[in-house]
Amino acid sequence: MEDVTDAGIYARESSYLDRYVQLGAASGRVLSVSFPEKPEDDAADSHPVLERLFEYLEGLEAASFDDVQVALTVPTDHRAVLEQLRGVPYGEQIDVATLARMTPALDPDDEADVTLVRTALDGNPAPILIPDHRVRDGPSAAPPAVEQKLRSLEDL
Repeated sequence: MEDVTDAGIYARESSYLDRYVQLGAASGRVLSVSFPEKPEDDAADSHPVLERLFEYLEGLEAASFDDVQVALTVPTDHRAVLEQLRGVPYGEQIDVATLARMTPALDPDDEADVTLVRTALDGNPAPILIPDHRVRDGPSAAPPAVEQKLRSLEDL
């Protein structure tokens, strides 16, 4: 598993995204990934997961972040959706109904379950690590311009 033991906030500017990539980590887990225009004042610029995110953004790695522990402090039903989404490989795309079908106890024909999937995607605390940009008809927790660049990067 990826070592994310250094607690803190880490950020670096991405020329590809035209904004910063900011990572929050604590207790050996990633807490969040965000894309601010300006990072937190106390953000450091070096962290192993941040390095891997930049390799991905530079097209150097067909990324799989399965080994990175993400602290999913979200409702249990949202966690189930996001955990299934982590299994969608680089360069592949699914739709909301397929993600609902992949998630135990959800029915893709039940509007409440489809809404639950959309809500989980919208509240995703760690875009890229939990690749909501790979769900073609769902919301992303990343800003729209970032989502489009991530899709372009993977030819989606």
